[in-house]
Amino acid sequence: MSEVPDGLYYTKEHEWMRVEGDTVTIGITDHAQEMLTDIVYIELPQEGDVVDDMGEFAVVESVKSASPIFAPLSGTITGVNMDLEDAPELMNTSPYGDGWIVKMTLDNPDAVSALMDAAAYKSEIGE
Repeated sequence: MSEVPDGLYYTKEHEWMRVEGDTVTIGITDHAQEMLTDIVYIELPQEGDVVDDMGEFAVVESVKSASPIFAPLSGTITGVNMDLEDAPELMNTSPYGDGWIVKMTLDNPDAVSALMDAAAYKSEIGE
């Protein structure tokens, strides 16, 4: 079974979002990294990039496939986890910790309420 921490928000596209004041941190879920298997590369965005709701902001490559990563909500990227350039496997070993991808400031912070909580995401992935 996948790890699905409480206190985060989730999308059907298997991204998670942690709200910290005006900033959100985004990464891929444990379920997503299990499906991708060994992650070998990530194409990261730039700080200052503006993304639309469900806009693609990164591409993760694994030994199996390349998968786009979508912004759960619209906003501006304020931080990028540059550690992933040299160690993309952090998304496998620590998807909710050291494997985070970006930090963003949301255009509409109240929109997070429309995302799934842990229980809804577990149901979504059949766990």
